[in-house]
Amino acid sequence: MIDLRALREDPERLRASQRARGEDDAVVDRLLDLDGRRRSALTSFEQLRAEQKSFGKSVSRAKGEERDALLARAKELAQQVKEREAEADRLGEELDAVLRGVPNLIEEDAPPGGEQDFVVLEHVGEPASFDFEPKDHLELGESLGAIDMERGAKVSGARFYYLTGVGARLQYALLNLAMEQAVAAGFIPMYPPVLVKPEAMEGTGFLGAHAAEVYQLPQDELYLVGTSEVPLAAYHMNEIIDELPRRYVAWSSCFRREAGSYGKDTRGIIRVHQFDKVEMFSYCDPADAHAEHLRLLEWEKEMLAKVEIPYRVIDVAAGDLGSSAARKYDCEAWVPTQNTYREVTSTSNCTEFQARRLAVRHRDADGKNQPVATLNGTLATTRWMVSILENHQQADGSVRVPEALQKFLGLDVLEPVKR
Repeated sequence: MIDLRALREDPERLRASQRARGEDDAVVDRLLDLDGRRRSALTSFEQLRAEQKSFGKSVSRAKGEERDALLARAKELAQQVKEREAEADRLGEELDAVLRGVPNLIEEDAPPGGEQDFVVLEHVGEPASFDFEPKDHLELGESLGAIDMERGAKVSGARFYYLTGVGARLQYALLNLAMEQAVAAGFIPMYPPVLVKPEAMEGTGFLGAHAAEVYQLPQDELYLVGTSEVPLAAYHMNEIIDELPRRYVAWSSCFRREAGSYGKDTRGIIRVHQFDKVEMFSYCDPADAHAEHLRLLEWEKEMLAKVEIPYRVIDVAAGDLGSSAARKYDCEAWVPTQNTYREVTSTSNCTEFQARRLAVRHRDADGKNQPVATLNGTLATTRWMVSILENHQQADGSVRVPEALQKFLGLDVLEPVKR
């Protein structure tokens, strides 16, 4: 939710943000109109209520016909007060509904445009070169006894899978390595719930444009999370945080319906309905949010270096940002058999947007309660296995295990299994 005071002071900033996102900037005029009418109704209500209170004293002192006239006026005032209060409440509810549909203000330097208008900030590492025909991650995973899509579909349907044998062990190793790094950096480890109430899901901004992606359990009024960003953002809901920054890291299963993605990435484990992820989350002073965002990106890059895969960093265009994000950087790993880069991490600066919706505050230097800034960043997910398997494959069908993972996996090479 955006700051109304900032909107009144500089409406052009929201107009520019909306245009950069490809959204309608006419919403700015609607917000200003509703805000003005609501404030006017509140002023009128307060003036009438003050008159009503003052009038009551006159009625108590009057007698006879004068008293009857004053009583009639008092009744009229009471009705007017009731009407103005109802009008202010109605306009407030309408304003709040419109506000909740407006995405966050983008950072000034975020690139405008849509999904393909990202800006490449850097390339790290060289794409793998093979003197043999490389296999894709699913062929490798099946030959290693690591991935079973067929039985996943049999049991749960399309886009489900089993990680088996070294596949399960590789995922545990990867996510344990991520947790180890985060804890060493001072993050508080968390194991969060993956079912949350509507106010948690809505507060983080996932029931807007992306509501179709979310699994819902109507009978229980709960939602399955698509990222542990949701329970971490809601962890301090309706609270005042004493010390900032406050950093958490969570390991959780995540669930996404992938609505609208039919026919895309249907092979293997790139785009699936369930996966595991280690997620960083930070609460900080809004003045420090930009610097904190860059720190999260550096922690992601540190983790990618440990698994020895080439990648690039992109500055995501405004039209491809989620509604809560003011700026987002993605790291995209090289996938040799697709001859392209695919997203493996995202880090978003959500500024005060989520905190306003969730009422997460801190005390500023003057002792006043103010919204915090919230930020999130991926440290590892199941999808990383795609690039790890493909980039580290060898001519005999085996896969070299990156050195940083060997102590968790207990292996330095993954060997094909006999069928």
